[in-house]
Amino acid sequence: MPRLRIISAMHLLIPFAAPLSEAGRQALQTLSLPQLSALLAGMQPQRRDDGDELSLSPPHERALARAMGWAGEDGALPWAAWWMRVDGLDPGDQAWGQLTPSHWHLGTEQLSMGDPEALALDEATSRALLAAVQALFTSEGFVVHWGAPLRWYISHPSLADLPCASPDRVIGRNVDRWLPAGTQARLLRRLQNEVQMLLYTLPLNAEREARGALPVNSFWLSACGVAQATASAMPQVDARLRSYALAEDWAGWSKAWAVIDEGLVAADIEQVTLCGERSSATWAIKPRGAFKRFMARWNKPDPVALLETL
Repeated sequence: MPRLRIISAMHLLIPFAAPLSEAGRQALQTLSLPQLSALLAGMQPQRRDDGDELSLSPPHERALARAMGWAGEDGALPWAAWWMRVDGLDPGDQAWGQLTPSHWHLGTEQLSMGDPEALALDEATSRALLAAVQALFTSEGFVVHWGAPLRWYISHPSLADLPCASPDRVIGRNVDRWLPAGTQARLLRRLQNEVQMLLYTLPLNAEREARGALPVNSFWLSACGVAQATASAMPQVDARLRSYALAEDWAGWSKAWAVIDEGLVAADIEQVTLCGERSSATWAIKPRGAFKRFMARWNKPDPVALLETL
Protein backbone atom coordinates (compact mmCIF):
# COMPACT_ATOMS: atom_id res chain seq x y z
CA MET A 1 0.00 0.00 0.00
CA PRO A 2 1.48 3.35 -1.04
CA ARG A 3 2.43 5.66 1.83
CA LEU A 4 2.79 9.21 0.70
CA ARG A 5 3.52 12.45 2.53
CA ILE A 6 0.43 14.56 3.08
CA ILE A 7 0.36 17.85 1.17
CA SER A 8 -2.21 20.62 0.80
CA ALA A 9 -5.27 20.66 -1.49
CA MET A 10 -5.67 16.94 -1.58
CA HIS A 11 -7.75 13.84 -1.57
CA LEU A 12 -6.87 12.24 1.77
CA LEU A 13 -7.28 8.49 2.17
CA ILE A 14 -7.13 6.92 5.64
CA PRO A 15 -6.78 3.11 5.82
CA PHE A 16 -7.80 1.15 8.94
CA ALA A 17 -10.00 4.05 10.05
CA ALA A 18 -12.53 1.62 11.54
CA PRO A 19 -11.89 -1.77 13.18
CA LEU A 20 -13.99 -4.92 13.05
CA SER A 21 -13.01 -6.79 16.22
CA GLU A 22 -15.05 -6.36 19.40
CA ALA A 23 -12.14 -4.73 21.22
CA GLY A 24 -11.58 -2.39 18.30
CA ARG A 25 -15.24 -1.42 18.17
CA GLN A 26 -15.10 -0.59 21.87
CA ALA A 27 -12.09 1.65 21.23
CA LEU A 28 -13.97 3.32 18.37
CA GLN A 29 -16.74 4.36 20.77
CA THR A 30 -14.23 6.30 22.87
CA LEU A 31 -12.92 8.42 19.98
CA SER A 32 -13.41 12.16 19.87
CA LEU A 33 -12.82 13.48 16.35
CA PRO A 34 -13.95 17.11 16.33
CA GLN A 35 -11.86 18.16 13.34
CA LEU A 36 -13.08 15.26 11.20
CA SER A 37 -16.63 16.17 12.18
CA ALA A 38 -16.06 19.78 11.11
CA LEU A 39 -14.44 18.64 7.86
CA LEU A 40 -17.33 16.34 6.95
CA ALA A 41 -19.82 19.11 7.76
CA GLY A 42 -18.53 21.01 4.74
CA MET A 43 -18.70 17.98 2.46
CA GLN A 44 -21.24 15.68 0.89
CA PRO A 45 -21.12 11.89 0.40
CA GLN A 46 -19.66 11.08 -3.00
CA ARG A 47 -19.15 7.33 -3.15
CA ARG A 48 -19.42 4.26 -0.98
CA ASP A 49 -17.80 0.89 -1.65
CA ASP A 50 -19.41 -1.88 0.41
CA GLY A 51 -17.67 -5.21 0.80
CA ASP A 52 -16.81 -7.78 3.42
CA GLU A 53 -13.79 -8.67 5.54
CA LEU A 54 -12.98 -11.72 3.41
CA SER A 55 -12.20 -9.88 0.17
CA LEU A 56 -8.63 -10.35 -1.06
CA SER A 57 -8.21 -6.62 -1.71
CA PRO A 58 -8.95 -4.54 1.41
CA PRO A 59 -11.09 -1.39 1.07
CA HIS A 60 -8.15 1.02 1.10
CA GLU A 61 -6.47 -0.74 -1.81
CA ARG A 62 -9.73 -0.86 -3.79
CA ALA A 63 -10.37 2.85 -3.14
CA LEU A 64 -6.86 3.86 -4.10
CA ALA A 65 -6.91 1.76 -7.28
CA ARG A 66 -10.27 3.24 -8.26
CA ALA A 67 -8.98 6.79 -7.74
CA MET A 68 -6.00 5.92 -9.93
CA GLY A 69 -8.29 4.75 -12.73
CA TRP A 70 -7.42 1.07 -12.56
CA ALA A 71 -9.55 -1.92 -13.46
CA GLY A 72 -9.17 -5.31 -11.85
CA GLU A 73 -10.93 -8.11 -10.03
CA ASP A 74 -10.65 -8.74 -6.32
CA GLY A 75 -7.05 -9.60 -5.47
CA ALA A 76 -5.81 -8.73 -8.97
CA LEU A 77 -4.76 -5.09 -8.67
CA PRO A 78 -1.24 -4.67 -10.15
CA TRP A 79 0.51 -2.99 -7.24
CA ALA A 80 3.72 -4.93 -7.95
CA ALA A 81 4.11 -3.26 -11.36
CA TRP A 82 3.29 0.14 -9.81
CA TRP A 83 5.88 -0.27 -7.06
CA MET A 84 8.47 -1.40 -9.61
CA ARG A 85 8.29 2.03 -11.19
CA VAL A 86 8.64 3.64 -7.78
CA ASP A 87 11.74 1.50 -7.25
CA GLY A 88 13.22 2.57 -10.60
CA LEU A 89 12.40 -0.62 -12.51
CA ASP A 90 10.49 -0.98 -15.77
CA PRO A 91 7.66 -3.53 -15.63
CA GLY A 92 7.06 -3.29 -19.38
CA ASP A 93 4.05 -5.30 -20.52
CA GLN A 94 4.88 -8.39 -18.47
CA ALA A 95 2.83 -9.74 -15.59
CA TRP A 96 4.53 -9.18 -12.22
CA GLY A 97 3.90 -10.19 -8.64
CA GLN A 98 5.37 -8.90 -5.41
CA LEU A 99 7.13 -11.22 -2.99
CA THR A 100 7.20 -9.86 0.55
CA PRO A 101 9.77 -11.58 2.78
CA SER A 102 8.03 -12.54 6.00
CA HIS A 103 8.07 -14.49 9.24
CA TRP A 104 5.46 -17.19 9.74
CA HIS A 105 4.73 -18.31 13.28
CA LEU A 106 3.42 -21.79 14.12
CA GLY A 107 1.02 -21.46 17.05
CA THR A 108 -1.06 -24.06 18.84
CA GLU A 109 -3.96 -23.75 16.41
CA GLN A 110 -2.73 -22.00 13.28
CA LEU A 111 0.15 -20.80 11.14
CA SER A 112 0.12 -17.01 11.08
CA MET A 113 2.16 -14.29 9.39
CA GLY A 114 3.70 -11.41 11.30
CA ASP A 115 3.96 -7.86 10.03
CA PRO A 116 6.94 -7.86 7.63
CA GLU A 117 7.90 -4.39 8.83
CA ALA A 118 8.75 -5.91 12.20
CA LEU A 119 11.64 -7.74 10.51
CA ALA A 120 13.48 -4.42 10.11
CA LEU A 121 15.34 -5.74 7.07
CA ASP A 122 18.14 -3.60 5.69
CA GLU A 123 19.14 -3.66 2.04
CA ALA A 124 22.15 -5.95 2.46
CA THR A 125 20.20 -8.58 4.41
CA SER A 126 17.26 -8.44 2.02
CA ARG A 127 19.49 -8.82 -1.02
CA ALA A 128 21.30 -11.77 0.59
CA LEU A 129 18.00 -13.49 1.35
CA LEU A 130 16.75 -13.03 -2.21
CA ALA A 131 20.06 -14.26 -3.64
CA ALA A 132 19.71 -17.43 -1.54
CA VAL A 133 16.30 -18.34 -3.00
CA GLN A 134 16.47 -16.76 -6.46
CA ALA A 135 17.61 -19.89 -8.31
CA LEU A 136 14.49 -21.75 -7.18
CA PHE A 137 12.42 -19.24 -9.17
CA THR A 138 14.66 -18.78 -12.21
CA SER A 139 14.89 -22.56 -12.69
CA GLU A 140 11.12 -22.53 -13.23
CA GLY A 141 11.19 -19.71 -15.78
CA PHE A 142 10.56 -16.75 -13.47
CA VAL A 143 12.30 -13.40 -13.86
CA VAL A 144 13.38 -12.01 -10.48
CA HIS A 145 14.24 -8.45 -9.41
CA TRP A 146 15.06 -6.83 -6.09
CA GLY A 147 13.27 -3.52 -5.49
CA ALA A 148 13.45 -2.71 -1.78
CA PRO A 149 14.03 -4.59 1.49
CA LEU A 150 10.38 -5.71 1.63
CA ARG A 151 9.71 -5.71 -2.12
CA TRP A 152 10.98 -8.48 -4.35
CA TYR A 153 9.46 -8.94 -7.81
CA ILE A 154 8.84 -11.98 -9.96
CA SER A 155 7.49 -12.17 -13.50
CA HIS A 156 5.77 -15.12 -15.15
CA PRO A 157 2.81 -15.50 -17.55
CA SER A 158 0.85 -17.31 -14.82
CA LEU A 159 0.75 -14.09 -12.78
CA ALA A 160 -1.32 -12.15 -15.33
CA ASP A 161 -4.64 -12.77 -13.59
CA LEU A 162 -3.76 -14.65 -10.41
CA PRO A 163 -5.89 -13.39 -7.49
CA CYS A 164 -3.86 -13.00 -4.30
CA ALA A 165 -4.65 -11.63 -0.88
CA SER A 166 -3.01 -8.38 0.19
CA PRO A 167 -0.55 -8.78 3.08
CA ASP A 168 -2.78 -6.35 4.99
CA ARG A 169 -5.45 -9.07 4.95
CA VAL A 170 -3.14 -11.82 6.17
CA ILE A 171 -1.00 -10.28 8.91
CA GLY A 172 -1.86 -11.84 12.27
CA ARG A 173 -4.22 -14.37 10.71
CA ASN A 174 -4.17 -18.00 9.63
CA VAL A 175 -2.29 -18.04 6.31
CA ASP A 176 -4.09 -21.17 5.07
CA ARG A 177 -7.30 -19.20 4.55
CA TRP A 178 -5.54 -16.71 2.27
CA LEU A 179 -3.09 -18.74 0.18
CA PRO A 180 -3.65 -18.59 -3.62
CA ALA A 181 -5.72 -21.47 -4.96
CA GLY A 182 -6.33 -23.17 -8.29
CA THR A 183 -4.14 -24.66 -10.97
CA GLN A 184 -2.23 -21.40 -11.51
CA ALA A 185 -1.05 -21.44 -7.91
CA ARG A 186 0.25 -25.02 -7.75
CA LEU A 187 3.74 -24.14 -8.93
CA LEU A 188 3.92 -21.22 -6.54
CA ARG A 189 2.78 -23.36 -3.60
CA ARG A 190 5.55 -25.83 -4.39
CA LEU A 191 8.09 -23.04 -4.68
CA GLN A 192 6.93 -21.65 -1.35
CA ASN A 193 7.58 -25.00 0.32
CA GLU A 194 11.04 -25.19 -1.24
CA VAL A 195 11.86 -21.63 -0.19
CA GLN A 196 10.76 -22.35 3.37
CA MET A 197 13.00 -25.43 3.57
CA LEU A 198 15.97 -23.49 2.24
CA LEU A 199 15.47 -20.55 4.57
CA TYR A 200 15.15 -22.88 7.56
CA THR A 201 18.78 -23.98 7.12
CA LEU A 202 20.16 -20.59 6.05
CA PRO A 203 23.06 -19.40 8.27
CA LEU A 204 21.85 -15.82 7.90
CA ASN A 205 18.64 -16.73 9.70
CA ALA A 206 20.57 -18.51 12.45
CA GLU A 207 22.57 -15.30 12.93
CA ARG A 208 19.37 -13.27 13.16
CA GLU A 209 17.90 -15.59 15.77
CA ALA A 210 21.13 -15.53 17.79
CA ARG A 211 20.81 -11.78 18.23
CA GLY A 212 17.08 -11.92 18.99
CA ALA A 213 15.76 -10.98 15.56
CA LEU A 214 12.98 -12.88 13.83
CA PRO A 215 14.08 -15.24 11.03
CA VAL A 216 12.75 -14.72 7.53
CA ASN A 217 11.19 -18.12 6.87
CA SER A 218 8.75 -17.52 4.01
CA PHE A 219 7.32 -14.97 1.57
CA TRP A 220 3.91 -13.65 0.64
CA LEU A 221 2.88 -13.30 -3.00
CA SER A 222 0.49 -10.48 -3.86
CA ALA A 223 -0.28 -7.59 -6.21
CA CYS A 224 -0.12 -9.62 -9.43
CA GLY A 225 -0.88 -8.25 -12.87
CA VAL A 226 0.27 -6.11 -15.77
CA ALA A 227 1.00 -2.40 -15.25
CA GLN A 228 -1.89 -0.01 -15.89
CA ALA A 229 -1.91 3.70 -16.65
CA THR A 230 -2.26 5.80 -13.52
CA ALA A 231 -4.14 9.05 -12.97
CA SER A 232 -1.85 12.01 -12.38
CA ALA A 233 -3.57 13.18 -9.19
CA MET A 234 -3.24 10.41 -6.62
CA PRO A 235 -4.85 10.44 -3.19
CA GLN A 236 -2.51 11.07 -0.30
CA VAL A 237 -2.41 8.12 2.09
CA ASP A 238 -2.10 8.57 5.83
CA ALA A 239 -1.12 5.10 7.07
CA ARG A 240 -0.45 5.93 10.71
CA LEU A 241 -3.29 3.71 11.93
CA ARG A 242 -2.08 0.61 10.08
CA SER A 243 0.51 -0.89 12.42
CA TYR A 244 -1.67 -0.39 15.50
CA ALA A 245 -4.73 -1.94 13.85
CA LEU A 246 -2.82 -4.97 12.57
CA ALA A 247 -1.29 -5.51 16.01
CA GLU A 248 -4.71 -4.95 17.61
CA ASP A 249 -3.17 -2.25 19.79
CA TRP A 250 -6.35 -0.25 20.17
CA ALA A 251 -4.92 2.15 22.74
CA GLY A 252 -2.17 3.08 20.27
CA TRP A 253 -4.71 3.20 17.44
CA SER A 254 -6.91 5.63 19.39
CA LYS A 255 -3.96 7.91 20.15
CA ALA A 256 -2.89 7.84 16.49
CA TRP A 257 -6.45 8.77 15.41
CA ALA A 258 -6.36 11.75 17.80
CA VAL A 259 -3.10 12.94 16.22
CA ILE A 260 -4.53 12.56 12.70
CA ASP A 261 -7.68 14.43 13.70
CA GLU A 262 -5.68 17.32 15.14
CA GLY A 263 -3.68 17.58 11.91
CA LEU A 264 -6.82 18.04 9.83
CA VAL A 265 -7.02 21.65 11.03
CA ALA A 266 -4.13 22.84 8.88
CA ALA A 267 -4.75 20.60 5.87
CA ASP A 268 -6.48 21.82 2.71
CA ILE A 269 -8.59 18.74 1.97
CA GLU A 270 -10.99 18.56 -0.96
CA GLN A 271 -11.92 14.89 -0.57
CA VAL A 272 -11.57 12.36 2.21
CA THR A 273 -11.91 8.59 1.94
CA LEU A 274 -12.31 6.65 5.17
CA CYS A 275 -11.59 2.92 4.95
CA GLY A 276 -12.50 0.16 7.37
CA GLU A 277 -11.98 -3.59 7.04
CA ARG A 278 -15.09 -4.11 4.90
CA SER A 279 -16.06 -0.86 3.22
CA SER A 280 -14.98 2.68 2.38
CA ALA A 281 -16.78 5.99 2.05
CA THR A 282 -15.66 9.09 0.16
CA TRP A 283 -16.81 12.62 0.98
CA ALA A 284 -16.04 15.67 -1.14
CA ILE A 285 -16.51 19.42 -1.05
CA LYS A 286 -19.27 20.59 -3.38
CA PRO A 287 -20.29 24.18 -4.18
CA ARG A 288 -23.10 25.24 -1.86
CA GLY A 289 -24.92 28.46 -1.15
CA ALA A 290 -24.15 30.73 1.79
CA PHE A 291 -27.16 29.52 3.79
CA LYS A 292 -26.17 25.85 3.42
CA ARG A 293 -22.58 26.66 4.40
CA PHE A 294 -23.90 28.45 7.49
CA MET A 295 -26.17 25.57 8.44
CA ALA A 296 -23.34 23.05 7.98
CA ARG A 297 -21.60 24.63 10.98
CA TRP A 298 -24.47 23.48 13.18
CA ASN A 299 -25.30 20.19 11.50
CA LYS A 300 -22.04 18.39 12.02
CA PRO A 301 -22.13 14.65 11.31
CA ASP A 302 -21.05 12.11 13.90
CA PRO A 303 -17.83 10.61 12.51
CA VAL A 304 -17.93 7.65 14.91
CA ALA A 305 -21.38 6.69 13.61
CA LEU A 306 -20.02 6.84 10.06
CA LEU A 307 -16.95 4.77 10.94
CA GLU A 308 -19.17 2.13 12.52
CA THR A 309 -20.63 1.40 9.07
CA LEU A 310 -17.23 0.65 7.54
